[in-house]
Amino acid sequence: MPLLLLAVIVGCATDGGYESRPSPPARPELAPAPGPPPTTTAARPPAVSLPIPLPYPSEREGPATADTLLPAGIGERAGWAADIVAAFVALRIPLTAENLCAVISIIAQESTFQADPPVPGLSRIVWQELDKRREKYAIPKVVVDVAVSKKSPDGRSYRERIDALRTEKQMNALYDAMISELPGGRTLFAGYNPVRTGGPMQVSVEFAEQQVRQRPYPYPLRDSVRDEVFSRRGGLYFGIAMLLDYPASYSQMIYRFADFNAGRYSSRNAAFQDAVGRLGGQRLTLDGDLLRYQGGVPAAATSDTQRAVLALRPRLQLSEAEIQRDLRLEKTFAFEQSLLYQRLYALADANGGARQPRERLPQIDLESPKITRRLTTEWFAKRVDSRYRSCLERRRPDGAS
Repeated sequence: MPLLLLAVIVGCATDGGYESRPSPPARPELAPAPGPPPTTTAARPPAVSLPIPLPYPSEREGPATADTLLPAGIGERAGWAADIVAAFVALRIPLTAENLCAVISIIAQESTFQADPPVPGLSRIVWQELDKRREKYAIPKVVVDVAVSKKSPDGRSYRERIDALRTEKQMNALYDAMISELPGGRTLFAGYNPVRTGGPMQVSVEFAEQQVRQRPYPYPLRDSVRDEVFSRRGGLYFGIAMLLDYPASYSQMIYRFADFNAGRYSSRNAAFQDAVGRLGGQRLTLDGDLLRYQGGVPAAATSDTQRAVLALRPRLQLSEAEIQRDLRLEKTFAFEQSLLYQRLYALADANGGARQPRERLPQIDLESPKITRRLTTEWFAKRVDSRYRSCLERRRPDGAS
């Protein structure tokens, strides 16, 4: 019976933050294979040269500068400043006011500077989701009532612990307790923890686990990567990596904010989808996913964007295999150097009579049991961008830049 309860509870926790869907795992950037020259006579847009900002302020000056930029009234101010700067140094990201304000704005939006932010109504959400799953699998209510009355390792019943839930860290600990206590729990349910995001920047646990496979974690690992996500230092480190530790050609920080919510390069890819739709005379969903994904890898099913691009083959002078090859680069910076990207925009620029946008905010409705009103990725990005601009005004006492 306890195992039956655990099977019901598996889907009860929320996804956390306002993340609409997890980003597919990053793949190595591949140089596109050569192909036939484009048929259009339109001039190819100039390559974007990304300026490399100086690492100012220095590591020594960083905490003082971060403290200046932090909003008023937060607790443990020095600790927040120190952990933010430590993550920048570990990731070798320049300590500019722009980068610091970008991070500060995400923290303010996602957690209001709480390492383990409370989720309003989490207990209610869990009970509602548990009841839905009980009804779905036709489990008698009395069975669940008896099961949740069982005492957990901390001395409280599972009912008492669910009623007291306030944060995703607590939900994570509850789930771990059930795995370790119930017979066969580790074999049956390890790796299926429903808590997917957490910490002060509400970063994905999946992203954090991927990050440590690609780069050594700079702090002593006390327990697991999952546990580090729920700490201030770990949550900041992984959140800053997600936001800033990848190359992008964006002209404004707001597009990184959208990517943070929707997945890396979603803003670039949404603009690409818009260009494809205009060339093909059809309306596409501008969600930043050019392919369909299942389990973090491209699925066999063809997306609407994929079909629209394939319909342009004669004008692009690319084979289906070449198009599929380049579309698989969509989650990397290398996509911008691919034949498909270059030829598509050469056609789009010629068709529109001017250089078409290479960036736009994705159009995604956010879904989570925690969300009680209509929210979108665009709303999230603009909200964070407003905080970002306010932060930049704190660079000097007089608000000058």
